[in-house]
Amino acid sequence: MNNSDYSCKYNREILRLAVPSIVTNITVPLLGLVDLAIVGHIGNETMIGAVAVGSMVFNVMYWLMGFLRMGTSGMTAQEYGREKGGACQSAAKKMLWISLRLALLIAFGMVVLQVPLRWLSLWLMGPSEEVAALVRLYFNICIWGAPAVLSLYVTTGWFIGMQDTRTPMVVSIAQNVINILASLVLVFGFRMRIEGVALGTLIAQWSGALLAALFVWWRFRRERSQEGRSQEGRSKEGRSKEGRPMSSLSFFKANRDLFLRTLCLVSVNLFFTSAGARQGDLMLSVNTLLMTFFTLFSYVMDGFANAGEALCGKYYGMEAEERLRGAVRHLFRWGWLMVVLFTLAYAVGGKFFLSCLTSETSVVDAAVTYLPWALLIPLSGMAAFVYDGIFVGLLDTRGMLVSCAVATAAFFTIHFLLFPVVGNHALWLALLVYLALRGIVQHLLFHTNRAKAAS
Repeated sequence: MNNSDYSCKYNREILRLAVPSIVTNITVPLLGLVDLAIVGHIGNETMIGAVAVGSMVFNVMYWLMGFLRMGTSGMTAQEYGREKGGACQSAAKKMLWISLRLALLIAFGMVVLQVPLRWLSLWLMGPSEEVAALVRLYFNICIWGAPAVLSLYVTTGWFIGMQDTRTPMVVSIAQNVINILASLVLVFGFRMRIEGVALGTLIAQWSGALLAALFVWWRFRRERSQEGRSQEGRSKEGRSKEGRPMSSLSFFKANRDLFLRTLCLVSVNLFFTSAGARQGDLMLSVNTLLMTFFTLFSYVMDGFANAGEALCGKYYGMEAEERLRGAVRHLFRWGWLMVVLFTLAYAVGGKFFLSCLTSETSVVDAAVTYLPWALLIPLSGMAAFVYDGIFVGLLDTRGMLVSCAVATAAFFTIHFLLFPVVGNHALWLALLVYLALRGIVQHLLFHTNRAKAAS
């Protein structure tokens, strides 16, 4: 196979994995948007605020548990690469059960500790008493979806590790359709109010988890016939491909690093929002609108990151160094293409896009002042997204933690040093440096580690 054939093969694999993930990323926010749209037609600003606060509470809680998806994805991809067939299925099953046990244990803790969690969330958010009363009702219902949400994190990561991003896409789309139908029936059919919105979300979460479990069962059943042939192959080859056995301890160590990294991400994102809020409603609106440029870019780049998790984990498990490097090169080619396309789109249509988001001309005019910072988001952030996927596949979670910790420290340092001088510009500079540093540090770590592996 010549270089051109290899290049086409890499590109096909990347797009096969990335495109369904991008579709999934786009559909995920619909769960919260549907709730807001429904209460917007049945309630006043108090109810809208309650759903917004309640959704944010659960988004932060579940975001902190994102290591369940990434850890499962990386380890499963490596086992997939080590030996495809029956042995892979045996190891993949073990990985799935380890992850599910941890996810359900954490979910059980959330349910048991729901009262202090609810109190802490309301204390941190500080809503009015009218909003808080509705948030308590919303929280008391949606907290019972924790086992479903966290188990869905695990199955999503497992499917990505098994080189399958289409199944999570199907589950996500089905979940959103169920959420829309259930919420509409409960709110407009049964005359429920915020409890109908919460129950609709809960039904959608459990439906998604059960559908994912059905797909897992179907995959195991479909591939059960291959176990005999794979076991025969293992008996001939001995145990050469099982030289690096997976363990629960290694899984917990990887997830510890990923959890600490997520804390850094959450601290930066929450501080960015709060720093805008402290400057007044106008600047909060400006920063919120401009962060949409980052959100849209992240939807696409997360898809390529998921492709990186699957492919790099597989090739690392196969001990195919050249294929691993080839996958990395092609992932970055797609990354640079996205940088060019998004930067051009933002440069040409940035102001028009802002006008589509709000009709308040004062907000748009203020946002245009900071638009050049948003234009630099693709260039600054691309490497961080791509390397995150690569590092998850390699299970180099310590490298992810180190790069994010360094970038987070730089973010806060730049902001506090320059904010008294240049105001909100310091916040945006800090964010761009934070994104760029994550990619730069990971680039250095990646090439250092690959050089050691080659020597």
